[in-house]
Amino acid sequence: MSTGEAVVTRHPSLVGLARSLGAAAVSDYPLGARTTYRVGGTAALFEEVADVGRLGEVARCVAGTDVPVLVLGRGSNMLVADRGFDGLVIALGPAFDRVELVGHDVRAGAALSLPVLARRTAAAGLTGLEWAVGVPGSVGGAIRMNAGGHGSDTAATLVEYDWVDLATGSAGTSPVAALQADYRRTSVTPAQVVTGGTFRLRPGEPAEGAAAIAEIVRWRRAHQPGGSNAGSVFTNPADDSAGRLIDACGLKGVRIGTAEVSAKHANFIQADPGGSADDVRALIEHVQAVVAGATGVQLRTEVRMVGFPEPDEASS
Repeated sequence: MSTGEAVVTRHPSLVGLARSLGAAAVSDYPLGARTTYRVGGTAALFEEVADVGRLGEVARCVAGTDVPVLVLGRGSNMLVADRGFDGLVIALGPAFDRVELVGHDVRAGAALSLPVLARRTAAAGLTGLEWAVGVPGSVGGAIRMNAGGHGSDTAATLVEYDWVDLATGSAGTSPVAALQADYRRTSVTPAQVVTGGTFRLRPGEPAEGAAAIAEIVRWRRAHQPGGSNAGSVFTNPADDSAGRLIDACGLKGVRIGTAEVSAKHANFIQADPGGSADDVRALIEHVQAVVAGATGVQLRTEVRMVGFPEPDEASS
């Protein structure tokens, strides 16, 4: 087991950045433990930012350095390499975990849980975000990747979003069109921190919203595995299902080390407790290779890979 190993290298600018950030930044923070895979290594530096003011200070410290920066939500779509992440990881604190309902508009902080957002809006007689009850992520993460499910996605009801750019120190609010949202993709860059968003919903009945949410929860429990995973590993190819392709290739239950293709749903890869993120990555690549060889389809992963070597580094 290699989970929790220290970062292999140290970026030359980390010492100076750590000094600039002060005591709020923690060294060698167990990053993998903050993901739903629950495996992987440490972050060289980590800070849970208290409020927008502090986020601006962090942006000023980061600007002008070449230290890699990673924004962490609830870690539900992320796999951290066993060797860890040689840079600064930023998470948003409780000040960003807010929701405000004004008529049919909902203003939500980026740290707010998507299931909480779904339940709060449905209980208030607003419809359009029921799908979010089945996604164990945050509002910020959903905006960044245009998360979705059950026939809808984030961009379908999002009006605008707030952001801070760590590379330039600038901040602003942009309309949803600026996201250039596509299937599980947007134009948000790694240096941009989404701090909140405004959703415009439709009037509905609380009882109908509660029933829709209960059905989504029931369906997910019946069709998707629990345990340590990041949900669907691969995006669906056009006019097909990644899970169907993987299943057709006989890959259900296939294992590499401490990682296994779920026997319940082929588009899920499970990690054993205390397992290795590198095993998960190896199994993802194995599934891609087998499916490509058998069908010619190149599966694209939804999971964000953090800290893994680049191809040229791996080959050397």
